Amino acid sequence: MRSVRFAEAGKPADVLRVEEVPMPEPKPGEVRIRVHVSPINPSDISFIQNQYGIKPQFPSGAGFEGMGTIDAIGEEVSQKMGTRMSFTTIGAWSQYVTVPAKTIIPIPDALPDETAAQLFVNPFTAYAMVQESGVQPGGWLLLTAAGSAFGQMVIQLCKMKGIRTIGTVRRNDMIARLKELGADEIINTEEEKLPKRVMEITSSKGVPCVLDAVGGKTGASALQSLAYGGTMLVYGLLSLENIPVNSGLMIFKALHIRGFWLTDWMRHAEENKRTEVRETVIELLASGKVKLPVEKVYPLEQIKQAVTHADAPGRTGKILLSL
Repeated sequence: MRSVRFAEAGKPADVLRVEEVPMPEPKPGEVRIRVHVSPINPSDISFIQNQYGIKPQFPSGAGFEGMGTIDAIGEEVSQKMGTRMSFTTIGAWSQYVTVPAKTIIPIPDALPDETAAQLFVNPFTAYAMVQESGVQPGGWLLLTAAGSAFGQMVIQLCKMKGIRTIGTVRRNDMIARLKELGADEIINTEEEKLPKRVMEITSSKGVPCVLDAVGGKTGASALQSLAYGGTMLVYGLLSLENIPVNSGLMIFKALHIRGFWLTDWMRHAEENKRTEVRETVIELLASGKVKLPVEKVYPLEQIKQAVTHADAPGRTGKILLSL
């Protein structure tokens, strides 16, 4: 079978290879999935560059999530052959994967393959982070990199919950799209000073929470936009630069900075919370109340073009691999 592999960390387009590898066989408690579609997420790019919380063991597979159908089952497994499933693993960019049966999620018929492939990383993170933000209906939530697939998901969720959103972009051609999704205010950080504009929007109060994916100067500006006692949830580092923290600001405004990693959240969240996230996200996507945009689907053989496209600025949707 064909699988995307890499033998050293580096720029994905330089280190990824499509290789022929042995077909995996399911162990007791596992299923084998014939993978149909898998997304390219920022976490995948970070993993390949050895900049993620999980470190690759070389040679390594790539890709963290996808969807497909069960084509083989191990002992002590009750799932049926041919069932459509969403899954997570290291090495999702392969024609076949084996995963623990207890971790897979059945996909309802109403959920298209391209949406089901994106079920876990962005939607689960978005829903959990909006909950963790503590922002109430009518309150303001600031999110950086609002034009990302994740940002668009957060905007839609907040609109449904009555939470007002301020998003940052670096290009004006994203503004109309994001406002159509429900964003209340969009700030182009290349043209306006983020803290000043946020204070104007919030009548000098600032926002109670920021979801930051960028870090660096943008993260520092977002930190200045917080209200007294506010919290910044950091879930990415697109700038590849750490946030320069103003100690005085932290002290005199009683601010909090906290990291968010879905893997860790899922590990520690109570079962009822995990169930709520899973059921709510599936219902929202299956009903079409929340949409996950797709910009382009590449065949596995074009992995280098796909990862280059996925890491380029200015996308309006997710890049997917068809396996």
